[in-house]
Amino acid sequence: MAKLLLPLSLPLPPLRLPPRYTLLPWFILTHDKRRLVTALGGVAFAVLLMLIFLGFKNALYDSQIQLLQKLNGDIVIINKIKDNMFIPEQFARRRLYQAQALEGVEDAYSFYTATGNWRNPETKKTLPLRVIAFNPDDPVLPLPGILAQTENLKMPWTAVIDGRSRSEAGPTTAGIATELMEQQVQVIGSFTLGTDFASGNGNVVMSDQNFIRYFARLGPEKDSRTLNTVDIGLLTVAPNTNVDTVVTALRDRLPNDILIFSKADFALRERLYWEENTNIGFVFSLLTSMSFVVGIILVYQVLYTDVADHWAEYATLKAIGYSNIHLLVIIIQEALLLALVGFIPGVIISTFLYELVANATGLLMQLTTERAINIFVATVVMCLVSGAIAVRKILVTDPAEVFG
Repeated sequence: MAKLLLPLSLPLPPLRLPPRYTLLPWFILTHDKRRLVTALGGVAFAVLLMLIFLGFKNALYDSQIQLLQKLNGDIVIINKIKDNMFIPEQFARRRLYQAQALEGVEDAYSFYTATGNWRNPETKKTLPLRVIAFNPDDPVLPLPGILAQTENLKMPWTAVIDGRSRSEAGPTTAGIATELMEQQVQVIGSFTLGTDFASGNGNVVMSDQNFIRYFARLGPEKDSRTLNTVDIGLLTVAPNTNVDTVVTALRDRLPNDILIFSKADFALRERLYWEENTNIGFVFSLLTSMSFVVGIILVYQVLYTDVADHWAEYATLKAIGYSNIHLLVIIIQEALLLALVGFIPGVIISTFLYELVANATGLLMQLTTERAINIFVATVVMCLVSGAIAVRKILVTDPAEVFG
């Protein structure tokens, strides 16, 4: 039987990687345990910094609209010269009556707010708190701690205090007697809301009638208050009614001394106000970017040291047929492993710190799934960039120079 002879010039099949090739990056990383711990610590530190700075930035914006999001209303009405939710500018209450007469509007609620001096019953020091008021029979702010005190809030000189107010405000337990605006006030309960950059120290909720007891006696030069002017108007629409359609109709019918928004649009307006009129967001964005750069430097140092220590081994791989692409994949896999494993402790530590900061300041520190994913993607990019920079030495290495 004739033998089949292959010509010597037939090209050889491409070099295939050994089965353990995919484990090589892990073996390289874990070979030196001390270096591995240092590398993971560097990645975790960069992740922690990015999450903390991003957390403070988002706390600025999330905290500013958390009260608005908890208010019961589909449509918000404010004075037309009110730049943000808590600028002390009111509008005539009759506008709410006019709005309620429009088809599609179900209920209209008055919302009052002011800043009042609160005396810490223990230290006797005073500090400003945000005072929120409305008719207790109206479900304006349907938080459990407030709903449970609906009837008691109708009693004179009573209020409920935010349990997440700063510690400087004093105890927040029911039964505390202290002073608000140099007048007695009885704390009958507490609720959970949180502070923001406008309220600063905390919140107090009371009935509209009690609000007048504390603020109507002030002279005109101190912004004397009346129930005939409201800070914010809230409208609820009938079921199956398009909110935007009602907003358009209200704008056409009501005078132009007020501004009318859907609740979602007003929340966006509030967020944009704080983004555009404060430098805090920019500062935290800059710090987050700097953390990203720090992470690149830390990971690069680890990977570059690894390349330098194993230069001869990488040169050997090139000499036996490994291409630059193969070696690049090894370094990239190392970078991805560092990103994946280092991300986990960074998230765990940041979650603990988020809770610590939230309890200490009352700010809304939230690590949402979307934000965690964004930081993870940034971590992967950070490590890939570091790997791409560190691998350059291998790509230009000539095995003959190493063993010559």
